[in-house]
Amino acid sequence: MRTIILLLFIGTSFTLSAQEISQIKEKQMTEKKTEFNKLTEFEEYIIINKGTERPFTGEFNKNKEKGIYVCKQCNAPLYKSSDKFESNCGWPSFDDEIKGAVTKTMDADGHRTEITCSNCGGHLGHVFLGEKYTSKNTRHCVNSVSLVFIPSKSTKKGEQ
Repeated sequence: MRTIILLLFIGTSFTLSAQEISQIKEKQMTEKKTEFNKLTEFEEYIIINKGTERPFTGEFNKNKEKGIYVCKQCNAPLYKSSDKFESNCGWPSFDDEIKGAVTKTMDADGHRTEITCSNCGGHLGHVFLGEKYTSKNTRHCVNSVSLVFIPSKSTKKGEQ
């Protein structure tokens, strides 16, 4: 009888520990989410719900300035302007990402590969291979709304 009571007590202790761990994880997830930038309804539609902005409407489609593009939701660096190219598809196109910044996952339909921010999981767009736009033969087709552009600091006269 003592053994059964002891086992029940130990089992209850493990259950409580698992519950405590679950609560801690939930709290961490909640805290992490509050660290994200506040998104507009349209930004949520694109970034959270995997929507797509209309072609040729995004603010970075024709941007040719030097700098980096970061995730709108979490500010993680994603792309360098040196990897951006003109594809005339209606969305900003990049032939490379900052190493480890973008996760590629096959869409449920099995036809396209979705790209998301590796840091927060926010939807960026899709990646296409074999189109021969550049020597890297890759096109990251990205929603402008998923990005924030940070221009390079210009060098002032007399500074090196």
